[in-house]
Amino acid sequence: MTTRDYATYLAGLPRVLAGAGVIFRDTEDRLLLVEPNYRDTWLLPGGTIESDAGESPRQAARRETLEEIGLDIEPGPLLAVDWVRSRARPPLVSYLFDGGVLNAEQCAAIRLQEEELLSWRLLPWEEAGALLADDLRLRVRAALDALETGRGPAELEDGLPPAGRTATEPAG
Repeated sequence: MTTRDYATYLAGLPRVLAGAGVIFRDTEDRLLLVEPNYRDTWLLPGGTIESDAGESPRQAARRETLEEIGLDIEPGPLLAVDWVRSRARPPLVSYLFDGGVLNAEQCAAIRLQEEELLSWRLLPWEEAGALLADDLRLRVRAALDALETGRGPAELEDGLPPAGRTATEPAG
């Protein structure tokens, strides 16, 4: 196969989007959520993986956290991977990482990216879950379960474990 043929082949492959987010908690076990100015629901810090630039999901999670809330924190373990179908866009692979527990000094250092974000909050799960879109709520709940049980990462399809499996059950 020539270079030209290979480029044509690659251009014809299905398109898949990829994103990465980080779950941060505080010492009271509240979740950090951000309020974007372009959606009606709240989000975790995170965003699109810049794969054209060679960025990995972990690198994207760290970069997006720094850009969105001003904290440069190396993400911890991968908690969930979700294959998210949509009719409005190509499928998305979403990675959620553990950001750990933020101390009071780190919380005080949060600075929002004003171009995209209106505010941030630390909320208990009951309140946080109500602010998230359905697909993200399922993904975050599975990631929190993986974190609490130490059995992860959760493998998800549209926020749920693949048929016949639990979210944190090993494959095979």
